Amino acid sequence: MHVLVMYHSRTGNTKALAEHVAEGVNSVDGIDCVLKPVSEVELEDLLAADGIIAGSPSYYGIMASELKVIFDQSCNSRPKMANKVGAAFSTAGHPTGGIETTMISILESMLVAGMIVLSDPPEAGGHFGVGCTGKPDERVARWGKMHGERVANLVSKLGSP
Repeated sequence: MHVLVMYHSRTGNTKALAEHVAEGVNSVDGIDCVLKPVSEVELEDLLAADGIIAGSPSYYGIMASELKVIFDQSCNSRPKMANKVGAAFSTAGHPTGGIETTMISILESMLVAGMIVLSDPPEAGGHFGVGCTGKPDERVARWGKMHGERVANLVSKLGSP
């Protein structure tokens, strides 16, 4: 079983958070992590994954168009996306830059696809996913790892969809 961690990042902040999330996924026995920028993700990557964690900077409070494109490509594959585990993470350049609404836009796409979505762990805030302003600090890095581990643990419990 494997979890795909896909992200879009212009400044490197979302990539840095993706790497922490992937570290958490990799900490779970029996789960492999595939970490890719969305520019390298194909529909087959989504369909092959047992879990998908998607990250984006906040652009006008929603996910980057580059990330939305891959979700749009999956719309005809809804039966194959159903029951996969999904989660989100986001970064922004300003504290009120739309981090939570960006994660909601990602989770909405996952819900439409019939995926089982997770928030971040209660110890990390327990909201829509992990987010930060600017580069992830040590606290956010820890939350990102917990987020990835939580998704991987659920994927392990559920088995392949």
